[in-house]
Amino acid sequence: MSRSTGRNAAAATSLFLASILALTACSAPGADSTADDAADDGATTAADGDWTCGTDDVTLDAYLETGFPLSAALFEEFEKQYPNVTFDVREDQFAVITQNAPRVLADNPPDLMRLPQMSDLVGDGLLYNLDEAAAHFGWDEWPASQLAQMRVDDEGRRGDGPLYAMGKNYSMTGVFYNTELAEQIGITEPPATLAELDDMMQKAKDAGITPSDQFNGGATGGLAFPLQLLMASYGSVDPINDWTFQKPGARIDTEDNIKAAEHLKKWIDAGYFADDINSLDYSQMMGRFIDGKSLLIFNGDWESGNLDTQMAGKAGFFLMPPLEEGGKVGAMSAPLTFGISSKAENPECAAFFFDWIATNDEARTIAVEIGGSHPMGPADAFMPEVDADSVTGQTLAAGATIADDNGAMEFIANATGAIYAKSWTPNLQKLAAGEQTAEGLLTAVQADYENDVNG
Repeated sequence: MSRSTGRNAAAATSLFLASILALTACSAPGADSTADDAADDGATTAADGDWTCGTDDVTLDAYLETGFPLSAALFEEFEKQYPNVTFDVREDQFAVITQNAPRVLADNPPDLMRLPQMSDLVGDGLLYNLDEAAAHFGWDEWPASQLAQMRVDDEGRRGDGPLYAMGKNYSMTGVFYNTELAEQIGITEPPATLAELDDMMQKAKDAGITPSDQFNGGATGGLAFPLQLLMASYGSVDPINDWTFQKPGARIDTEDNIKAAEHLKKWIDAGYFADDINSLDYSQMMGRFIDGKSLLIFNGDWESGNLDTQMAGKAGFFLMPPLEEGGKVGAMSAPLTFGISSKAENPECAAFFFDWIATNDEARTIAVEIGGSHPMGPADAFMPEVDADSVTGQTLAAGATIADDNGAMEFIANATGAIYAKSWTPNLQKLAAGEQTAEGLLTAVQADYENDVNG
């Protein structure tokens, strides 16, 4: 679908981050290629170094996942500040973008695109190299961890090398809960241990309240959210990041991760998820939660602003608790990643827009108040005041805890371009249906991962 955000900036519930959330890339070609040879080496750079949107009329084509209120709000504000710029937006579900990304970038190249896993895209020369933009705007002076997940060395390993994407903000996942329902079952504080979370969900079930209406239907296996959070409760986040970053020899079927998958299976068998979990999509999950029909959901801070509006005073947030009280915690936390096609018509204007998001006070306010997440940018950049008791305030505080514990994880759905749609989702749906074991789930995903990486 197409629209201009000047005409339609309506906010809707987000589909998935992110997750959430993130990216990877593959090769590090030379720095002085142009758009004409980008398809060969994936290293398009600026032709004249202008790095603005100029004064002539510009239309930025954007290809986004459906339902993100943050993008619409940022586009609308940018159009106000730069009236010569208009955004023309196409939207699809994240799973569709994942499948269509190579074809869209090659055949209908957008100036801005929400990116799935990036290694194949960079290897095929489909993404714009942002190194010159980073040098021009001073992004290299930001905290290095903000950009590390979007850098790739010449062997396809993330963390170093050229920059092929930029984050609209960086998000984090955890557990949203209905505080009124929690009080009804005698819960006044978030659980401090995984056992206390188990008890919380059992009390909800005993009271006739659905513990969680987690989505797991269609092409998006939403049980990947609690599974990965459980992995961080049972073990270190480092092996998980090694796996998603395709480090040699990395495995997802470790002893700790099998225990985490067994814990998720225990929740399934105990009836803590809705009976129709495998037909629930993201919007249905959010609708039921907002309507007070479930106690909690596993999701990301991109919903914080939405819940502050629609569940004011009735929603809270906590990180997945550790096995033992006081233990370290982890969360999927990564930039909400966007890239520029190597064949884009307006790459410098698009890069300017990226910088504006991270450095403009109004844009940063939108990122916090609507996106519910921490903006990218310099460590000392402007931050709007936030009520500490709001959902947004709670998620921002939780982000600081994740930073202190070094507990940030890339999302396991982004380990390869196909792993989410072709392996995690069907195997998680089989797990929910009683057709797959916990260990069998991880064994199957590991085999598909090796085929993707080595194929």
